[in-house]
This record gives sequence, structure tokens and C-alpha cells, in this order.
Amino acid sequence: MQKGFIKLAALLGALSVMLGAFGAHALKQLISEKSVAIFETGVRYQYYHVVALLITGILYKEFTNNYLLWAGRLFCLGMLFFCGSLYLMAFIEITTHPELKWIGAITPLGGICFIAGWLLLAAGVNKKLTGSGTV
Repeated sequence: MQKGFIKLAALLGALSVMLGAFGAHALKQLISEKSVAIFETGVRYQYYHVVALLITGILYKEFTNNYLLWAGRLFCLGMLFFCGSLYLMAFIEITTHPELKWIGAITPLGGICFIAGWLLLAAGVNKKLTGSGTV
């Protein structure tokens, strides 16, 4: 699994850079400053958790257990829900579907995934016996 997390972190890292460049250059022409700030928050948190996913993948080789496996999965889900919902919220402004503002309710779910991922990362590194962590 560590190779999967590392590969995914590399791809999501590249996506973070592309989204950041898009937000810094093209997006400012399309949406308000408030929406650009929301988008940039998504990019920033995606990048932070790409690094967390990369670290999780590296640590998984040394501390193989389900805590680290679930930490990586939760970082991915957090990026999907937290960052993804922020990206969508930024773009709602330029759509003809203002009823989609409910998407903001998904953001805290992603935040909970991030928090749980960090806690499981700590628990997984704390486990000295390989394969002994169960979630």
C-alpha cells in the first residue's frame, strides 16, 4: 500500500500545483475575491494533506498496520470532501445553479476526515508490532 499512497501523493501534488496556478492566474478573472480565497484554501489544504499522504506512505513500510492504512485513506477522503467542496463552492458563483450552495455542508466532513487521519497516523506510528493495529 505504501507505493499506492506515494504514487497518489505525487499525482495529487501535481494537481495541487496546477490548481494553484489556475487560481492565481485565470480564476481571478472569473470569480470574486471571496471565492478565490475559498478556492485557495482548498488548494492549501490539499497540498498539506498531499504531504501527509506522502509521509504516511513512507512510514507504512516501517510501521505496517491498519492505523496507517486508514490514515492514508482518510487523508484522501478529506481531500475529496474538504478541498473538493471548496473548489465547487468557488465555482458555484459562475454557474446558473445557486441552489448548489448546500455543497458547503460537506466541507466539515472532510475536516473530520483530516483530523481522524492525523490521529490515526499518530496511533499507527505508536504501534511497534507490525500488523497489530486494527481499526
